[in-house]
Amino acid sequence: MSEERPLPLRIAVFGAGSIGCRLGGALAANADVTLVGRAAAMAELDREGLTVTGPGDRRLHARPRTAVDASAVAGADYVLVTVKSPGTAEAARLLAPHLSPGAVVLSFQNGLHNAEVLRAGLPGHRVLAGMVPYNVVRTGPASFHQGTEGRLMLERADAAARFGRVARAAGVPVEARADMPQVQAAKLLLNLNNAVNALSGLPLREQLGSRPYRLVLARCQREALAAFRAAGLLPARLGPVPAPWTPAVLGLPDGVFRRVAAASLRVDAQARSSMWEDLRRGRPTEIDELQGEVVALAERHGLPAPANRRLHALVRAAEAAQEPPRWSGPDLLAALDRED
Repeated sequence: MSEERPLPLRIAVFGAGSIGCRLGGALAANADVTLVGRAAAMAELDREGLTVTGPGDRRLHARPRTAVDASAVAGADYVLVTVKSPGTAEAARLLAPHLSPGAVVLSFQNGLHNAEVLRAGLPGHRVLAGMVPYNVVRTGPASFHQGTEGRLMLERADAAARFGRVARAAGVPVEARADMPQVQAAKLLLNLNNAVNALSGLPLREQLGSRPYRLVLARCQREALAAFRAAGLLPARLGPVPAPWTPAVLGLPDGVFRRVAAASLRVDAQARSSMWEDLRRGRPTEIDELQGEVVALAERHGLPAPANRRLHALVRAAEAAQEPPRWSGPDLLAALDRED
């Protein structure tokens, strides 16, 4: 009598943009994956198949199932939510009628509050916070490039164990964390560069290699760290430099910075922020959940956050422009002190 083989893990990715396609494409090697996204994007995937490249010379090609309606998540063991933060509440509304009773929802999104928003909209379902550490950009029809290394981080829970095993088997490293609020705070500090990169119009490696741009980021991070301290939130250490030291490291001269923070520049030539891609494609950005989050937290504790407030306004103006402006590092740094 032959042994009965276990059914493959069923995973649905809701909001399959760059990050969702990268995760779904990798997981498809070891799981039954359905990508749910915009009609035009899903049609591209059906026509071309999904290609994911990087970091380095890594390349994979997959043909996961695609759908455009939330009903496609029915029967999934795990639902990965990768929509932009402004769409989280709507995602919960759309998912609620279709989630299987035992489905676990994993929020792989930027910002501090998306898991809370999903929990509020999906009572009775287990929702776990996650974090994607790497950059992914669309490079062509149904093609996505991962420009940096890193491990997914996911709230430690028994409900996440099977996902973790399958992801690791598919070559997607996952780290279980008991301190996800601190992890998300640290990721927010890093993501404050998304606006700087988007306004520069440069690849990440080139932008981070220029001290004026780093000084803009350092000012944003100092304000965020002050707000976090006031809120009693200590960002986790995600890299070689503790979070409170990062602004000082960013301010080092270029040559010294390259030696001290070599890991920060270990990104390939194609890597750019997701906000750069949003501006280029005329889509709303996550600026409210990044610089806007710092401004709001600072205000709650009676603290100023002028650098983050200014970057927020500049990205809003870029969203409204027909052609997003490209700021040089010195001009962007000077703009932080200018009142319009």
